[in-house]
Amino acid sequence: MFDLFLVLFLLSILLLIMGLINPGFALRWAPEVKRNRKNTLFYYGSAIAVFFILSVVTVEPVEEIVAGVEQSEAAAAQEETARKVEEETKAKEEADRKAEEEAKVKEEADRKAEEDAKAKEEADRKAEEDAKAKEEADRKAEEEAKAKEEAERKAEEEAKAKEEAERKAEEEAKAKEEAEKQAVSGSQQQAVRKAEDYLNYTSFSKSGLIDQLEFEGFTNADASYAVENIIVDWREQAVKTAENYIDYTSFSKTGLIEQLEFEGFSYEDASYAAENIIVDWRDQAVKTAENYLDYTSFSRAGLIEQLVFEGFSNDDATYAVDAVGLY
Repeated sequence: MFDLFLVLFLLSILLLIMGLINPGFALRWAPEVKRNRKNTLFYYGSAIAVFFILSVVTVEPVEEIVAGVEQSEAAAAQEETARKVEEETKAKEEADRKAEEEAKVKEEADRKAEEDAKAKEEADRKAEEDAKAKEEADRKAEEEAKAKEEAERKAEEEAKAKEEAERKAEEEAKAKEEAEKQAVSGSQQQAVRKAEDYLNYTSFSKSGLIDQLEFEGFTNADASYAVENIIVDWREQAVKTAENYIDYTSFSKTGLIEQLEFEGFSYEDASYAAENIIVDWRDQAVKTAENYLDYTSFSRAGLIEQLVFEGFSNDDATYAVDAVGLY
């Protein structure tokens, strides 16, 4: 209570001073007629006296204050002692923790040192094994190099032997060829010259040329010998024959291939020729259609069917029938 009355005492002094300066401010709670310095002095002077007396009455005795101070000091000392004990306990705990950590660190260091020692021992063992492996590899490499050198020497000797054998075989082949040339009969030589003459002015298939030579009076043996002993490209002969046929009559692609096969060319050579001549198959279809119409009459559908039968595509046959005017 002392603190409260002391505050009210000081507040009354402040309001008194302010009321003497400005009574209207200090006595705002009083009627306007009473807002003057006299009433200010009366009200706040009385309040000052009352609050002063109450402060004095409620102030604590000195003994109690001293006891309170001593009690506070004892409590503070006890608190300080407890704080020191707590700090010592914490310091001891911290020291124990550090000691435990140091023990763990030492234990970890010992473990690591042991692992490092084992790793070094393992590395030394591995290095020794690598050295032995390298020594073994060097020994094997040396042996392989010697074996390779020996193999190369043998290969070189075999190559020389093979070369010598090939040279002898070539000499024997030449000798055999020369002997065969000397053994060729006059009729075979005549057949060869005749075959070359035929190929100089027209084209033949292999079987066709044999037939022609037989027609000329040569035996089948002489004709076959001649065909086998002339320099000729039968595919080129197929192309020339195909061009000759296209020059004087019309064919479809399949019809031309069949005609060349009939002449004695293989299917492969006939197909090659049909693919490698310059020809417009639609134009061939038109010529064939005109040839048919020259000696007989056809309906549009009948002529298309006949051209397809001859080997032309349906599109080329239709084009040809349109071209000759059958609508």
